[in-house]
Amino acid sequence: MSLQNRIQVKVEHEVKPQHFDLINESHMHSGPATESHFKLILVSETFNGLSAVKRHQRLYAVLADELRDGVHALALHLYTPEEWASRQASAPVSPDCRGGSKHA
Repeated sequence: MSLQNRIQVKVEHEVKPQHFDLINESHMHSGPATESHFKLILVSETFNGLSAVKRHQRLYAVLADELRDGVHALALHLYTPEEWASRQASAPVSPDCRGGSKHA
């Protein structure tokens, strides 16, 4: 099972998201790794009443193995359904890589 699939299965099982979007952004970064940089957009009632830090901590705990075994960067965009609606169902665009050997 690919790293991306492992992340998806774990997150969907633990968080029960209403919206799930896992974007592999590895191609935007330096190095040979094909599954190292991800952007995860989640909308879940699980996040109701949790601060941004607590939301991130929860995901870090769920994905501890993946973060230890291959994920170099994980951009987390975690919203309650109300927050997602107020954002008009959009997350921030990822910045360009500023790494060593990647050129535009």
